[in-house]
Amino acid sequence: MITLLDPAGYLRTPWKNGGGTTVDIAFSGDVWRFGRTPIVQPGPFSDYTGYDRVQVLVSGSGLVLETPQGEIDVRQPFRPVRFAGETPIVSRLEAGPVEVVNLIGARAQVKVDIAILDEDRTLILKPGTHIAYSPHGDATVAVQGNERKLASDYALRLDITVPIRLSGRVGCLLVGSITAA
Repeated sequence: MITLLDPAGYLRTPWKNGGGTTVDIAFSGDVWRFGRTPIVQPGPFSDYTGYDRVQVLVSGSGLVLETPQGEIDVRQPFRPVRFAGETPIVSRLEAGPVEVVNLIGARAQVKVDIAILDEDRTLILKPGTHIAYSPHGDATVAVQGNERKLASDYALRLDITVPIRLSGRVGCLLVGSITAA
């Protein structure tokens, strides 16, 4: 099943720590969330004990996540980073505000990942739920060879029971994958 996700239907959710708001593009209750978040000032991240997080910088540069174990470098756009939700994090902005895409999943129930799908690249998606999101500009993606156009900030939700092929044709997409743990 393939569903077009329109920005008009996205939900705005306040951060658990009160420091901002996330735009939830897709979610499944308390099991997983895929969303876009502006970070306009440095500060602590919300505690998501029991969850895994994958984050990708999509606008701006110079984001660093400071943890007790050292820094997580998110300075470069379109390079996913992964960390445990219970990791104490304070963000540092080296070059002003940024925007990130987050995928957060309950570790005991799901595995989460984000891949970058550029033009002429193909991903084989495993059974589960996948969100193909166009963060900047129009994009075209082929699902099993059938092309779908996505305007900027639109997404496709793919709920699949068998592996499928997803190919980038135009633009750059983020593909969030949620599969069984």
